[in-house]
Amino acid sequence: MKQLLTGFCLSLIVLLHSGCDEGAKTPSDTQAVWYESKYDQAPVDSSTKPTRSVPGASAENANSEVESSSDLYGPGASLNGFRPFPENDPWNQRIDESPVDPSSDQILAYIGLDGHLHPDFGAGTWQGSKIGIPYIVVPGDEPKVTVEYQAYGDQSDPGPFPIPFDTPVEGDPYDRGDRHAIIIDRDNMVLYELFRAFPQAGGARWIADSGAVFDLKKNTVRPKGWTSADAAGLPIFPGLVRYDEVGEQKEIRHAIRFTLAETRRAFVPPASHWASSKEHPLLPPLGMRVRLRKDFDLNGYADDVKVILTCLKRYGMILADNGSDWFISGAPDERWNNDELSQLRKVKVSDLEIIKMDGPTTPYNF
Repeated sequence: MKQLLTGFCLSLIVLLHSGCDEGAKTPSDTQAVWYESKYDQAPVDSSTKPTRSVPGASAENANSEVESSSDLYGPGASLNGFRPFPENDPWNQRIDESPVDPSSDQILAYIGLDGHLHPDFGAGTWQGSKIGIPYIVVPGDEPKVTVEYQAYGDQSDPGPFPIPFDTPVEGDPYDRGDRHAIIIDRDNMVLYELFRAFPQAGGARWIADSGAVFDLKKNTVRPKGWTSADAAGLPIFPGLVRYDEVGEQKEIRHAIRFTLAETRRAFVPPASHWASSKEHPLLPPLGMRVRLRKDFDLNGYADDVKVILTCLKRYGMILADNGSDWFISGAPDERWNNDELSQLRKVKVSDLEIIKMDGPTTPYNF
């Protein structure tokens, strides 16, 4: 992640930071809800999930409670249809009927029409690391540990963070890439994210370049000019493609995170930060939203891929960081079929269109 915080524009601001059950109430624009009881889950192999205690569990129910706990918490735990953040949060807004940006064709041509989508997630490993950005779900009483920031502390939310010893980190076990660490406090509905995260003393404390905390019950707004654990100042977790949505819920109801190699020294909502020194007007600003064309034919694609492509038509994807061109982000999961996911590469840049952007924030109107 290239955090190029240069220029007078940031001289002062460079400071960080359904299915519902029958009869359930329709969620309001300012409330996030669990769409199913968080204790109504099918058992999973306990060897694949760390066992965590449930506060207040009685002795006679200890075994059943612990089994439920192992489903609720741990690396890659299912959220059972829960969609983070309120209905009117930008991540959760449908854009299938939104107007196309007047510069859509020009910007896409400038990026290069010979490009295609690439799934940056899957099963197994690549060069020794799991494929994708992992996350862990913890209970509300998870002990919190100190986080010390090494680079962007003035734009980061202070610790401590509830980071378990078994927290997976992107790129582990190697010191490479963005090394994102994502923790969801399921009981208090709080999201914790770190960039370039490294455990110290076996996880008793952590160091990171930057970090952010998001209340899952409120909208994802950071101060103008602030980054987060992602270049654009956005949360990462709500933009991940997760198997518990695709394979279990058979629907993704939010936008997807993606990256491009070159971006502009500008950002548009919902982003709050840029990460480039380049100012060509046809370079894409962080926060740019792209969707799959309505007339794109889904016939012939695997069912899981159809779920992802349908999401790209309805909710699109948000440019959140500098990275490889058209890489869409997701969480690793051994249930992914990598051969099926490779079908996403059939989607060409010419199959996409950019949603109309509000005037970008640049160094000249910051």
